[in-house]
Amino acid sequence: MKKKGNDAKNGNLEVEVQTLSQNFRKLEVENAETEEGENEVKGETEKDANVVNFWTQADKAAIWQNKESETSIKSEDDIKHCEHAAAHEHFIPLTDEEHDAVEKAFSSADDEVLVTDKSLNIKITGENFRCLKPRAWLNDEVINVYLKLLKEREKRDPNKFLKCHFFSTFFYKKLINEGKVYNSVRRWTSKHNLGYSLIDCDKIFVPIHKGDHWCLAVINKADQKFQYLDSRKGKDEEVMEVLAKYYVDELKDKSEEEIDVSFWKREFVKDLPEDFNRFDCGMFMIKYADYYSKGSELCFNQDDMPHFRLKTAKEILQLRAE
Repeated sequence: MKKKGNDAKNGNLEVEVQTLSQNFRKLEVENAETEEGENEVKGETEKDANVVNFWTQADKAAIWQNKESETSIKSEDDIKHCEHAAAHEHFIPLTDEEHDAVEKAFSSADDEVLVTDKSLNIKITGENFRCLKPRAWLNDEVINVYLKLLKEREKRDPNKFLKCHFFSTFFYKKLINEGKVYNSVRRWTSKHNLGYSLIDCDKIFVPIHKGDHWCLAVINKADQKFQYLDSRKGKDEEVMEVLAKYYVDELKDKSEEEIDVSFWKREFVKDLPEDFNRFDCGMFMIKYADYYSKGSELCFNQDDMPHFRLKTAKEILQLRAE
């Protein structure tokens, strides 16, 4: 009898999730049609507040997970194609306490410092932090902090994660703006600055900002290829060539090693989780880096972005990526 009760409860939860998802998408479409996206995080409209209520209530009430039966947010059908069981870890809902802490941080003053760490050169204010709310474009500060946390995660458990380097969002901008000249970014990767050698890394992640859109490039030494991940299916041959030249120059400068990358594959990664709105490309980008840095398949989609925004907010407040 208890099992039937749980089955009925799970069935009701599935219906509630579908209803919430439909309402969320309906609001998203309405907002996209009436706004031009120029109010980048500056103030929430009445519809914004409705969207916040939909997904925060869903998470807080554990709509994405039946706490009593301890089932995963994602069904077995959704994740059975994933090679790594670690995929389940990404969908653990926030506790009530964590959720309350995030909501409080979202309501903080613009100049209030929410988190700081001098050793990691981290400082996040209320104004920075609010880009993690729904329908907001991620800013450089939040993206860069999260990428630093991914590196710290690797250092905590080097046997669990690939050896990676995560460039800040300013690296590629600097390289391009200085005429693609290697010397303009040569000091970024000194062993004194990094504490490790870039050329020893399995993967090097490079955020790419294209005006109003975030993409990710990867120098994948482990598989000898340059990869480009765009949640809107775009391609940029120039990025591939600029990073190929950069990597050759980097090895020559740091190790006096000549390397031929002409045979390395240039891969515009297909079958990516896609961004179907104009606001979540930054979240897709950092989750690509998150999954790839642990060797996991990209087992998520647009519907997971509200949860990932909450999860990222929690991790930044705790200064610890999971």
